[in-house]
Amino acid sequence: MDYYHIWADKKNTISDSDWVSNMKGFLDHLKDKGDLVDYKITRCKMGFRSMDIPEWHIIMEINDMAQLEKAFQSVAPLDGELEEKHKSFNQYVAGNIQHALYRDWP
Repeated sequence: MDYYHIWADKKNTISDSDWVSNMKGFLDHLKDKGDLVDYKITRCKMGFRSMDIPEWHIIMEINDMAQLEKAFQSVAPLDGELEEKHKSFNQYVAGNIQHALYRDWP
């Protein structure tokens, strides 16, 4: 299993619940299409962290790089219903977003 991690802060122009709801709509769409296995949306608890990383953490579980590429290709056209769902939360991401791809070991 591969895990695509995203750390981000959101802009204050959208409520926490609306931002997460919009993000879930996008990720559920990808999951329903089979472009990802599952996901989690987490938030730093009481600001407790030892590194200077953003408050929100999104973890997308994918089977392999082929499935991740399929998800990227679904989003790449930047039009249609999926893009509207993507913009509904992505436009509110602050500029400090971080990404990483991890895998189960060994």
